[in-house]
Formats: sequence, structure tokens, C-alpha cells
Amino acid sequence: MRAFITGITGFAGQYLAEHLVDCGDQVLGTTWGDTWSRDVAPALQAQIRLIPWDLTQPVPAALRAVLEAWPVDWVFHLAAISVPGECGGHDPSPLAQAVNVAGTRAVLELAGQLRPAPRVLVVSSAHVYAPVDPARPQVAEDAPLAPRSAYGVTKLACERLCAAAVAGGLDAIVARAFQHAGPRQLPKFMLPEWAAQFAHLGDEPIRVVTLDSYNDLSDVRDVVRAYRHLLDAPHTRGVYNVGSGINVRSGDVFALLAACSGRHPDVVQLQPGRRQSPIADISRITAATGWSPRIPLRQTVGDTWAYFQSR
Repeated sequence: MRAFITGITGFAGQYLAEHLVDCGDQVLGTTWGDTWSRDVAPALQAQIRLIPWDLTQPVPAALRAVLEAWPVDWVFHLAAISVPGECGGHDPSPLAQAVNVAGTRAVLELAGQLRPAPRVLVVSSAHVYAPVDPARPQVAEDAPLAPRSAYGVTKLACERLCAAAVAGGLDAIVARAFQHAGPRQLPKFMLPEWAAQFAHLGDEPIRVVTLDSYNDLSDVRDVVRAYRHLLDAPHTRGVYNVGSGINVRSGDVFALLAACSGRHPDVVQLQPGRRQSPIADISRITAATGWSPRIPLRQTVGDTWAYFQSR
């Protein structure tokens, strides 16, 4: 298959590109910076054409020309400001609105103009869900939606744009991705932030927000497999949770990291207390595509630790 990925040089985008190529697909991608991470194999980079696109700007003429000459079967829309804290408080910043919302509208409009028409996957987030009861944290796709962060607000707006595009005839679906991690992730998220601190450990304690947050944490390599499964299955429609389905305590992740590193430092909790995030009910995607997570949390933690240790 021919695939077009927005945000291809981002964390998940790189892994998706690798997975698609491993599956025998041909891949084209757009990126804001027009550069690959040094961790991406040169052989893979040589197979994939990159076209710069700042999503705050109109679709580049060069991209339109390529897509007209090289029709794609699939569009994976991953490009976004994906660090929640960089999107604003409760109301999205102008940049988050421009990139996450207006950028998604531009991708959907572009896909709707292509012939033959491709299938489109828009990546959303578990941040669109309303707060959950800690006693019943699992959410199916029809659970209440009430984002508490600017990031979640932008992602819910993207879902509504996707629904409108589908009503207009576009073959598009939404993947609500829950938290995921792995090697190469920037230390702006829990596991890589902790792994980076372990790798540079001195006499100071490790600083964490809390050891009592409960999250759904997947391996990025499982997540990108789910994205391909969703477009490869011909009858998928609507919204699909993509997560592990497991309620994981942050303190247990910390303990795994300590075991992998062989280091057992003191810990300072900056905001101690229990926090409960939504946990994915993944029965819908499993029934529709046969996908389920394969990589255990211990491997995700170990591989992430090895990555930061090597750097």
C-alpha cells in the first residue's frame, strides 16, 4: 500500500514509518523541520521522501503535486502539538488551535480532494474523555467526553472535524490513543523523563510528580501496529480506543525502571496524591481488527532505559 504520514519525524511517526516499510508499504511523509532523528536508520530514511509542511500554513504546492502524481491509499494524520502542557491552560493557545485544529481541517480537506480517495486515520487522544471514577476507570468509545485540558479540547475539535468530513463522504476514522512510551521519546513525558534522570543520576534524588498516578500505558510499537490495522481492515468506522487496557500505577513503573537500571535512588514527590486517568476498553478495536498489545510493560521500560543509558 501507499501511505502518507503527517508528522512522520515525530515520536510515533518514526515508528509508524518503520512499521509500514517492514510490512512492504511505500511511504511519503511531511514534517515541520524536514529532518529525521539520528536514531532512524539511514536505509529507512533513503526510502522515504520528506516534504516540509508547517501546518499553520497552506498546503504546499509541492505536496499537492506529489500526491497527484503518486496517489496514496492511506493517510495517517499524526502531526500535532502533542505535549499537553504546550497547548495552553484550559483554552487552547492560538498556536495549538492553528496546528492541532486548523491543521487537521487542512489535512482532511486535502484528503477529500485526492483521487482516488484514500482512507484516513486521524489520531486523537484519551484526553477527550471526562474524568473517571477511580473505582470504574475503564472507558469505551461511547463514554462521556469532557476534556479538562487545552490539548484535549483541540483533539475533540479534531474528532468533530473528522465526523463532518465523513458526513461529506470521506472514508475517515479516529484512533483515540492512550498514553504510550518507548525509546526515542522526548523527556517531557513520565517514563522518558524518569529514565533521563536515572541516566544522569548523581547525589540528588529523583524528582517525580507522584508515584500514585494510575494510567493506561502502552508501547509505541504496539500503538503504530494498531494504526495500520485500523486502515487495513476494510470495514472500520467511527472511533477506536488504542491502549493497553491495564490500570498501571506510576510507582510500579518507577520500580521497574529501578530494577532495570540497578539503581535505587531516593525519590521526591512534587505533588503527592492519587490521580486516576481513563483506562482503555479495547474490545472494539480487537473485535474489528484482531489487534491487541504484544509488548509487556517491563520491555517498554527496559528498552527506554537502555536508550537513555546509551545516550
